[in-house]
Amino acid sequence: MSDKHLNAQLFELNNGTIRVLLTNYGATIISLFVPDKQGKLDDIVLGFDSVEEYTKGNAPYFGCIVGRVANRIKEGKFSLYGIDYSLAVNNGPNSLHGGNKGFDKVVWDVVEQKSGEQPSITFKYESYDGEEGYPGDVTVTATYILISCKSMRLDMEAVTKSKSTPVSLAQHTYWNLAGHNSGNVLEHLVQIWGSQITPVDQNSIPTGEFLPVKGTVFDFTSEKKVGSSISEVQGLGYDHNYVLDCGEDKTGLKHAAKVKDPSSSRVLNLWADAPGMQFYTANYVNGVSGKGGAVYERHSGLCFETQGFPNAINQPNFPSIIVHPGEKYKHTMLFEFSVE
Repeated sequence: MSDKHLNAQLFELNNGTIRVLLTNYGATIISLFVPDKQGKLDDIVLGFDSVEEYTKGNAPYFGCIVGRVANRIKEGKFSLYGIDYSLAVNNGPNSLHGGNKGFDKVVWDVVEQKSGEQPSITFKYESYDGEEGYPGDVTVTATYILISCKSMRLDMEAVTKSKSTPVSLAQHTYWNLAGHNSGNVLEHLVQIWGSQITPVDQNSIPTGEFLPVKGTVFDFTSEKKVGSSISEVQGLGYDHNYVLDCGEDKTGLKHAAKVKDPSSSRVLNLWADAPGMQFYTANYVNGVSGKGGAVYERHSGLCFETQGFPNAINQPNFPSIIVHPGEKYKHTMLFEFSVE
């Protein structure tokens, strides 16, 4: 392991039902074990066996927290208070997930660990002014906590010390509720509490419009098989931002998505307080060598990246992702596991 990754370590959260393996490299979920209808534990997230493999740069953002700004920024440019900023262009003509070395490719500090009934771990990263082209020193924390025998919460926070800056973090786990090595997820049933998407141009940048999903291939307002109309989606599958509706509410969070794997009867309900959610079907995962000799192919996992809207910094009609000194960015996700 090279020097700069010497502080990357493995950590475990375990409450007797859910077991999570994490690393402070990218504040990343490496494995997550939950029982199926028979009580059999399976690891339901895509990933690698060792921390070192994440550091080699071949991970398609497996399990990490991406930032300073998740998703795409058009041409890697934005202007804030009359100052023009240029970011690394690392995704066609765009800047994606924080640039060449976003928050997923740095070692975070571990500032707190708790065991007991609600085991938790808090990671912290100090992002410096000018890092990857972004203005302002920003302190970011991410706390993973097993709050019950069937749920995990992630609390993300960020404060900027001196300058206003865009901040939009996303958790980028690839889920396969049948088990990470069980093939594609086209049989998974998905429901998304989003009646609109933000349609994109040929470079995957939102046009600024809002498109109702009713009657389109993007309609997951009621439970639908992932594979039922995926072949009709332009490109290789779903990679779209849903505008989350203010539907059912739980502890201040709105219901974002429900996923069910018919073979294991495992269910994941996701709740969050972000305005949008990127639904992504692992379109660009192509023969990646993963855990335990598994090879991950296209559509081998599902991402539900709750987030600010893509390119929001350049779209005045999108919810603002700018954080000012004295303010706090907050983003919470609640993952509830069950069988039905």
